[in-house]
Amino acid sequence: MNQPAAKTIPAVRTSGSLRRRLEGFKDFAFALPALAFLFAFVYYPLVYSGYLSFTNWNMTKPTKKFVGLENYTKLLTDELFYKVLRITFTYTILDVALTLILGLALALLFNVASRTFNFMRAVIFMPYYISMVIVSMVFLWIFNTRYGLLNVLVTKLGFEPVQWLQNPKTAMWALVVVAVWKGLGFAMLIFVAGLRSIPLEYYEASSIDGASKFRQFLQITLPLLSPTTLFLVVTHFISSMQVFQSVDILTNGGPLESTKAMVYWIYEMAFVNFKTGRASALVIIFFFIIVVLTMLQMYVSNKKVHYEG
Repeated sequence: MNQPAAKTIPAVRTSGSLRRRLEGFKDFAFALPALAFLFAFVYYPLVYSGYLSFTNWNMTKPTKKFVGLENYTKLLTDELFYKVLRITFTYTILDVALTLILGLALALLFNVASRTFNFMRAVIFMPYYISMVIVSMVFLWIFNTRYGLLNVLVTKLGFEPVQWLQNPKTAMWALVVVAVWKGLGFAMLIFVAGLRSIPLEYYEASSIDGASKFRQFLQITLPLLSPTTLFLVVTHFISSMQVFQSVDILTNGGPLESTKAMVYWIYEMAFVNFKTGRASALVIIFFFIIVVLTMLQMYVSNKKVHYEG
């Protein structure tokens, strides 16, 4: 009697799936340090600040008492909150606008492949790598009323020395000058990269049609630079809203609170006045303000951004 032939079971190929799993694990392992950094220094402090914002914790006392929305209510009914918010917005708008306008102008000027222009771009970009603390210390000397470089030039021109950091009318502009000087090189290089990504054929075709350089700039350069501009607006907006070091070193929020930016007020409230619970509530409010305004910027700008192809 014939025995039925035994069925052969095909070997399960696991090498491909195992390789994919190992590659996925390797990718996760590479990302793990960055994720750990984000969790330790961004997400956890933000969540913990949210918890503290509902307490009356004072750093000098070991106990915390739950106070509900009291911290938020006191902040939103405080006139100083709206004054500080206005100061922060004023600084941010001036910084972003001047940095992008001057950065684009320099990018158009130095968008030439030569050693001289490469050197000039490197020199202009150099301040971006310098710590804001060092930059602020240098400008503290430049703006000094008695022996600062700026007032030396002013007196040589026959004018009286100016109290750049002690006058509410000039202190804000001094902070903006520091920020623009530091961030100008980065904006210039990003704009140069954007300019070099625009096909030359567009300019050649428009020249044949008789378009002037100014018309080419308005109808070709600006529209095709819109993704680059959007990137710079969003990133520089977020950075400027969080200004702290230059305020702390140059003006301490003065004179007459004319340069008290939001992050400096948070620092002052938490580590000078020790009102940690209320400072945490201010952190949460400020975080949501930045998120909402950034999303609004991207929503409005995306309607006008031209992506080639």
